[in-house]
This record gives sequence, C-alpha cells and structure tokens, in this order.
Amino acid sequence: MAEPREITDPDALRTLAHPLRQSILRLLAEHGPANSTSLAKALGENTGATSYHLRQLAEHGFIEEAPELAKGRERWWRSPPKDLRFPRRSAQTPEAGAVFDELQEQLFAADLELYARFQAQRDSLGEWADAVPFSRGSIRVTGEQLMEFFEEYIALMKRFQPSENDTADATGARLVLTRFVAFPAPQPEESL
Repeated sequence: MAEPREITDPDALRTLAHPLRQSILRLLAEHGPANSTSLAKALGENTGATSYHLRQLAEHGFIEEAPELAKGRERWWRSPPKDLRFPRRSAQTPEAGAVFDELQEQLFAADLELYARFQAQRDSLGEWADAVPFSRGSIRVTGEQLMEFFEEYIALMKRFQPSENDTADATGARLVLTRFVAFPAPQPEESL
C-alpha cells in the first residue's frame, strides 16, 4: 500500500492540476499501463504532447515507467498506487491555494462527467447497474475528529484496493470509482 504523500511543492501541484495530465492519470488508473501513442489516440492529442506530459508526471512521481512492457524505444507508463494528500488551506500559500482550487474544480467536473457516462450506459450493465451505494448524511465533529474520520475512510478503501503483487482480478470484479467529500455546512442565508 502506498504511504501518504503530501503535495507541498507548487510545481508538483501545478503539474497535477493540468487538465490533459489529469486525463492521462485517469486513463492509466482505469485501463492500466499505456504508451504515449495509445494515450494520444484515446485523448485526441499528438504523441509529442502526450510524451511531454508523461515525462512531467513522472518527474514528480505521479506515474512511473513500465520497462517490462517496452518494445525497442517505446516507453510504457503506469500509475502506481498512491495516497496523495494536500496541506490544509490555512497552510497553503495564496498561489498554491489558487492552483489547488483549480484542481478541485477539474476533479469535481471530471467526476460529474464520469457519472453522466455511467448513467448513459447503466441499462446495459446488468447487475452492475445497481452498484451505486449512496449515502448522504452529516456528522457533528471537531476539525481533528473530521481528519480521524477521513483517515478511517482511507484505511477502509485501502483494504479493498489490489496490492502491487496482485496479478489477477477476482472473478466478477471491476473497477469501482469511490469519492469522499466533506465540508462544513454553510451558514444559513438571511431570511428575506
């Protein structure tokens, strides 16, 4: 299992916040290792662009080469297990905070797009059409308790992630996207 890695370097954060790089990361995580040519085709980009962005992601440790898949000069890349964390907002510089806000907006938009794609395909998914456990709730906690709650959620999720040594998928298993978001309830709007 990956150890938590806090992203404090502004360059690493900017690298992560690039929209094409987010698309590359998503494809590698969902479909496994790929080369710049196959990523370029899937993303409607040229191989020069995908090669450049792959190198940027690798430079900051977000992806790694998969040399066992290489043929000749062709480079293959994979998304290793990771547990990326970000400093609390109060500990971020204004510049880092702005980049982080941009990254969060991109990730929320990508999640909504993925959910819309799921909905469009849902009727053809058989038993997986019902695989949308959903819960909305609220808890009353301190900031410290909220972080404890988050860590327990991450630990639970890691229990179900395949280890780096897993080579075979469990029969009937498929990739399921999980998301966790928590935020303080906004103050009530003043009544008119």
